[in-house]
Amino acid sequence: MLNNWVVMPTCLPFVLRRCHACAAERFRAGGKFRVNANHKLIDAWLLVLCTACGETAKLTVLERINVRSVRPELLDRLHDNDLGLTAELLQDPLVRRRNRVALDWDNAWRLDTGGSDHLDRGWGLPCSSEAESLGKIDVSVRFTARIPVRPVRLIAEGCGLSRAEVERLITEGKLVSAVRLNAKLTGDFTFTLKR
Repeated sequence: MLNNWVVMPTCLPFVLRRCHACAAERFRAGGKFRVNANHKLIDAWLLVLCTACGETAKLTVLERINVRSVRPELLDRLHDNDLGLTAELLQDPLVRRRNRVALDWDNAWRLDTGGSDHLDRGWGLPCSSEAESLGKIDVSVRFTARIPVRPVRLIAEGCGLSRAEVERLITEGKLVSAVRLNAKLTGDFTFTLKR
């Protein structure tokens, strides 16, 4: 039986960028945009606030783009300060690269293991008689956003183990996966936990 886990954001991540006013390095995105049109050209920025001094910084979303080439629904979302658009743009690698920023996802995500009413002897996994008879549990982990996290951390949290115990299971060959479990991932993966 395949167990499904989901890694999902709980809030917007912090934007890592140096503040020009106070030299702090963390900004919070509040979902506000600034749109400026100059004749047939349009610029749009996502506004972020310094967590230390409150200074506003602009992250470029559109720069000197012909108004006719911008989708009308995108313009509506910019004018409406759509929070969903903010989340999409923060995850867009092109926007992050253009603005030379990174994201801090600490305490901005959670792991949903599908409920804990059928825990399997402290492993935090739903138990089934088929899985117990085979002596293994297969888990599929799905990301709803591009959140960089080490699978070892997810497995430790989801199974109720320490990271050292998870590392020990890997070295003993009782925890296997097609991906490197020690490197940060932002995409879906599966693993098998053997008894």
